[in-house]
Amino acid sequence: MTQPHHVTKRAYLHDAVDKELIAILRADGRASISKLASLLNISRGTVQNRLDRLVSSGAILGFTVRAHDELETDIVKAMMMIEVTGKSTNQVIQKLRGIPQLTKLHTTNGNWDLVAEIRASDLQEFDRVLGDVRTIDGVLNSETSLLLRTV
Repeated sequence: MTQPHHVTKRAYLHDAVDKELIAILRADGRASISKLASLLNISRGTVQNRLDRLVSSGAILGFTVRAHDELETDIVKAMMMIEVTGKSTNQVIQKLRGIPQLTKLHTTNGNWDLVAEIRASDLQEFDRVLGDVRTIDGVLNSETSLLLRTV
């Protein structure tokens, strides 16, 4: 019996240094190559090569600014639970990744298939995001809760 021929892209294998590099960047996304090299006790060239591989492999999706909650008082934040029909989860995830206001996307167990974290600049944008998600082929149902304050 022959196996079907699949072309697979070999994933970049991450080691302890990569994980430590990512942890440092989570805490300080603006850390310079020199600072990273010093903290990790490796050369600047090695840091740059590792960063390039982490970005090209998809391990690092991008670099963002995290503002203090007190500065983002007008941001509309919410959690959206999403139910997906049949086996369309991967296609739905790909479409959801194209909506920039969905800052995080999680698979989950229970009644819902996915949980999305939403950050919108105002209620009009929030309403548009809800509509965009609900019109994606494969999305059967959703429930959204606004996050009012952090306690």
